[in-house]
Amino acid sequence: MTDSRDLDLPAGYTDLLEDLKATVKAARTKALRTVNTQLIELYWTIGHGVRLQQERQGWGSGVIKRLSSDLHAEFPEMKGLSPRNIQYMTTFAGAWQGGPIAQQAVAQLPWGHVTVLLDKLDIQEKRTSYAAAAVQYGWSRNVLLNMIMNRTIERTGAAPSNFSQQLVAQDSELAQQIAKDPYNFEFLGLSGEVAERELELALTSRITETLRELGPGFAFVGRQVHFDVDGDDYYVDMLFFHMDQNRYVVIELKTGKFQPEFAGKLNFYVALVDDMLRREHHNETIGILICGTKNDRSVRYSLGRSTSPMAVAAYTYDKLPADEKRALPNEGDVVAALEWAEPGTEPEA
Repeated sequence: MTDSRDLDLPAGYTDLLEDLKATVKAARTKALRTVNTQLIELYWTIGHGVRLQQERQGWGSGVIKRLSSDLHAEFPEMKGLSPRNIQYMTTFAGAWQGGPIAQQAVAQLPWGHVTVLLDKLDIQEKRTSYAAAAVQYGWSRNVLLNMIMNRTIERTGAAPSNFSQQLVAQDSELAQQIAKDPYNFEFLGLSGEVAERELELALTSRITETLRELGPGFAFVGRQVHFDVDGDDYYVDMLFFHMDQNRYVVIELKTGKFQPEFAGKLNFYVALVDDMLRREHHNETIGILICGTKNDRSVRYSLGRSTSPMAVAAYTYDKLPADEKRALPNEGDVVAALEWAEPGTEPEA
């Protein structure tokens, strides 16, 4: 018996097969998203109904437990009907009150993401912003939690810059959104005071985490990128290309406090990259100076005189020396001390 896979394939078969594979994958993904959205709608509807009765009849936790039991008896195969989860549904309905829930970004997220938003954020505007970002960038639950704990959105676009003076309006707004302040370099595991080269090497060796902290769209080009200007040698600390904005981004690192001359050097490097690497289809090169500390007023004076589009940001990391850090109690020590001080108490699940 001849296997169909041994037959000679007609022209166009391979292309059609690849197109059909992509179509099936897209349809399956869309179906999963539809199912998820329906589940989120259901949870919102349950929560909304309970919330109304809480407001009108003063329902307490006892009624919610009974409701959970009755729903589970009717739908034994359905998960997610525990009293705790129904309480989450109620909080969810109270948080997202405006407009059909299916039209909100949060409806495209798994339920676990929604509970993270409810647990970790108190301000609804922030919940909405993080929900939209999680959908846009496809964040997992753990990544979403990490982004919230690191205040990623709050820091995005916060660095003082001269973008509005050096770039056209729409381009200026886009460029501003890729300049955080401060940058969080806790993931490097550094302690105490570090030299600029040490910081640069650490960021390069942990490039995946570095790119995540810089934000979506960044691609690493190189460190200590060499330029020869008529026999004079110059080296850019770190060079990136932003795929979404189609531009080079020069990053200079300084471990000390911002000094006006730092802006002059970055201004030169941005002009250099713009002249020697930028192509006609690229947008203007921008620079980001990341330093240990800064005086924002000094920064603005310096940027006001710069001719290249630049921003200045600070960075944070654990600056305690290693020996002092070891002397501090860890999380287990603190928990043990609290349990000893309050015998008979148990941590809340």
